[in-house]
Amino acid sequence: MVSLRLQKRLAASVLKCGKGKVWLDPNEVNEISMANSRQNIRKLVKDGYVIRKPVNIHSRSRVHRKNLAKRKGRHMGTGKRKGSSEARMPTKVLWMRRQRVLRRLLDKYRESKKIDKHLYHTLYLKCKGNVFKNKRTLVEFIHKAKAEKAREKALSDQAEARRIKARAARERRAVRQEEKRGMTTEKETPKDEAPAAAAAPEGEKKEKKKKAAKKETKA
Repeated sequence: MVSLRLQKRLAASVLKCGKGKVWLDPNEVNEISMANSRQNIRKLVKDGYVIRKPVNIHSRSRVHRKNLAKRKGRHMGTGKRKGSSEARMPTKVLWMRRQRVLRRLLDKYRESKKIDKHLYHTLYLKCKGNVFKNKRTLVEFIHKAKAEKAREKALSDQAEARRIKARAARERRAVRQEEKRGMTTEKETPKDEAPAAAAAPEGEKKEKKKKAAKKETKA
């Protein structure tokens, strides 16, 4: 039996694989044994006397099936667990994930003008204070806060409209009262003059009567 160690080593170098992956045609042993250079090996590879074995199939279907079952909670009982619950999934990691989700939502709402910067700051501090356990509760709180703000704004607008209306009514009433006062003063001035004019002749008559009475007494 001819030794083909040299040819196998050269073929592994040419094919860029290990010597175990090299297959030499057993029917062409004599021709292969004559090849003592990489160029000759390349010619044998081209002719098909030396080939690289295919990669062995290592199926992962069973692994995929097991992982799918684990996602459903199978094979995860107390007997399968190694390490404490804190070591398996730290509460700090859960906290960071939750905060990032909530803060991302707040950023998105602020950029889309769904909330203003004041409400953003309030909600940011509430998230930091562990008020919201997930994104759904935060969204519900935002809807309630916006509805409450809109209701307060509507009430304030109504109150302002009532104040403006009352002020206008007061102004109209004041104008009417001023007009009435002006009319009464105009009417009163002629009445005052007439009695004064009437009083003057009566005084003159009295004086004339007094003078006449004096003359009669002298006579």
